[in-house]
Amino acid sequence: MRVLIIEDDRMIGESLVTALRNGGYSVDWARDGETGNSSLKTDTYDLVLLDLGLPKLPGLEVLKQLRQRKNPVPLLILTARDSITDRVQGLDLGADDYLVKPFALEEVEARIRVLLRRNAGHAEATLNNGAITLNTLTKEVQYRGTSLILSAREYALMYALMEKPGKVLSRAALEEKLYGWDDEISSNTVEVYIYALRKKLGNSVIRNIRGLGYVAASA
Repeated sequence: MRVLIIEDDRMIGESLVTALRNGGYSVDWARDGETGNSSLKTDTYDLVLLDLGLPKLPGLEVLKQLRQRKNPVPLLILTARDSITDRVQGLDLGADDYLVKPFALEEVEARIRVLLRRNAGHAEATLNNGAITLNTLTKEVQYRGTSLILSAREYALMYALMEKPGKVLSRAALEEKLYGWDDEISSNTVEVYIYALRKKLGNSVIRNIRGLGYVAASA
């Protein structure tokens, strides 16, 4: 799950980056509106956190241009602007949710989970794919009677594979879900985490589709 934070406040940005990375998200952080807007043009994200009072390009303009490009990525506004007019304007321009600063990181993470579930068509906090169940609150996976609390990277990998059951993801697609701008990626990183999950849950939990990529087991 790759998240873009567009936020110029250093303390808030650092707090969000740390919390989300610890939660298993791949995070990129743009510190002004122009950088954020450019990133949204060139990269693919699962969710955007957007401040409104940004240098170089206002947050509402970033949002406006994003939706004009027909980009449907879920977007949560995080801002100090708390008037009804600002809220209505942000939501009318295409934001999916609006949270006023100061906020609790736990609430941000909860709203992110809701938006991701809604975008993937899931109403509950669990993802199910045949014999596999992934709890997005506890980061626990269950497979054929075996339960395991996943590390941040393991969780991100399983979430990516289970978000759309039956979809085959290439190694490059999984790397994009797991890592952000500042992360170093070795040539076999994805294989290392797949090996770890297979060792803990069984070899059949993730299948390799030769020449295409990987898919979560459905039975």
